[in-house]
Amino acid sequence: ARTRQSVRELMSLAPEVAHKLVDGRLVDVASSECLPGDTVVVRPGERVPADGRVESGMSAVDESPVTGESVPAEKEPGAHVWAGSLNTSGVLTIRVESLPGETTLARIIYMVEEAQAQQAPFQRLVDRFTRWYTPVVVALAASIAILPPVIGQIATGDGDFRTWFYRGLVLLVVSCPCALVIATPVSIVSAITRSSRDGVLIKGGAFLELAPQIRALAFDKTGTLTIGRPEVGSIVPFGGNSRGALLEIAAALESQSTHPLAAAIVRAHGGDELTVGRLRDVTEEAGRGVRGTFDGVAYLVGRPSFVEAADITDSTLAEEIVRLETEGETTIVVARLDDPPSVIGILGLSDRVRDNAAESVEALRSAGIEHIVMLTGDNERVAARIAAGTGIDDYRAGLLPQDKTAAIAQLKERYGYVAMIGDGINDAPALALSDMGIAMGAAGSDAALEAADVALMSDDLSVLPGFFALGHRTLSIIKQNVWISIVIKFVVLIAAMSGYAQLWLAVFADTGVALLVIFNGMRLLRAPRKVLSRSRVSA
Repeated sequence: ARTRQSVRELMSLAPEVAHKLVDGRLVDVASSECLPGDTVVVRPGERVPADGRVESGMSAVDESPVTGESVPAEKEPGAHVWAGSLNTSGVLTIRVESLPGETTLARIIYMVEEAQAQQAPFQRLVDRFTRWYTPVVVALAASIAILPPVIGQIATGDGDFRTWFYRGLVLLVVSCPCALVIATPVSIVSAITRSSRDGVLIKGGAFLELAPQIRALAFDKTGTLTIGRPEVGSIVPFGGNSRGALLEIAAALESQSTHPLAAAIVRAHGGDELTVGRLRDVTEEAGRGVRGTFDGVAYLVGRPSFVEAADITDSTLAEEIVRLETEGETTIVVARLDDPPSVIGILGLSDRVRDNAAESVEALRSAGIEHIVMLTGDNERVAARIAAGTGIDDYRAGLLPQDKTAAIAQLKERYGYVAMIGDGINDAPALALSDMGIAMGAAGSDAALEAADVALMSDDLSVLPGFFALGHRTLSIIKQNVWISIVIKFVVLIAAMSGYAQLWLAVFADTGVALLVIFNGMRLLRAPRKVLSRSRVSA
């Protein structure tokens, strides 16, 4: 059921209808009818129906469902586009290069199904033990009640059936596996309840038992270690302009654009309303930038290539662009179109690291995770910056979904049990292949949630170390319960066979130990929050 729901979510990314160019006119056809060589038109706000290359047009395309890139990719003629990606601004004409069942999106669906099929249920030790325990003790009790009286009757003429029947009855009561059978479930139920209160949804007790065995943890970047949307990080004014004035001008012009980076600039301006009446003649060149007049002065806001095309130069512009891009930021240049024109500043945008990411990574190491790696579709510079900011030593950049899946397979070969945490649809195959898939909650896609085994119901990474600590604690209490059941029953069992145990002691060894096991397991409900998470206070 989980796999089917995940596949349905993945398939919903592909649009049902494509605008196919036939003899110079647009005809709406089913996306499944798009074949290699066909030409389709994708308008702003629509999803790409098939893998292909841009023939004409320029736009910013949100490829995060497929590649995990946080910042929309600028597309121009010759650029590759993926089925299921979202066109955000300009009109694109695309030549199809793949069959309907061979797109990148289709391969993701196939990998989810294959990876899910590879997972096997976790076999509990108690389940294996009770397969032979119950029939053996029943046979032993019957033997105690029948064989000694028969042998005694044959040998001495006095079998004392009453005494041996009583001992067999005591043995049968003592050996009742109630405490042993509930040793695991009562602990698991208590731990899942505690975990739910702490904001972690666990899809089965097997994953609590598996948590202490995890040796490597792979993080997706976008939406997991980062907040998942671009934000203005750097504001660099030129020529004596103030940071506030630079941001106001950029936000005013970008308020007329639908580009995701434009929305980030407007958000950075704050709650102050931008007066549209102060704007004149605003035009947008899709994927490049905007021009317009603000308070009677003409400005240009856009990518560095847009400014260069307008023959606007500055002695420090190239140096600042290199510096910001080296730090992993996307640069937007603001220029004043005077005579001569001049650059008045640069804005640097990036996907911000979550506030508690570094502390959570350190806490995970303290919780017993030996190796932590970041897997991302972003470029090397962005990956290096995020890894440095979160304290992660190992990272792999520029990965497509199949590359992430291959990376998980390599980690499993080296470390054994591996967990993966992500939030995007492109993470679903890797989540499914890992021994434990963990999905971010509110920001996570339905497909990732369905493919995952554990879900963080909020976007708070600080609960993740608590989950692994809870797994260790749960396994410890399960072992305590099993040993309590076995040791007490074994002692009373020997006493029963020797004739020293009365029926009341047998009842204690059965019902009394069962209650003891229940109360011990219920301690997980009252586990202090400082045990469950190093970064949060007890609820």
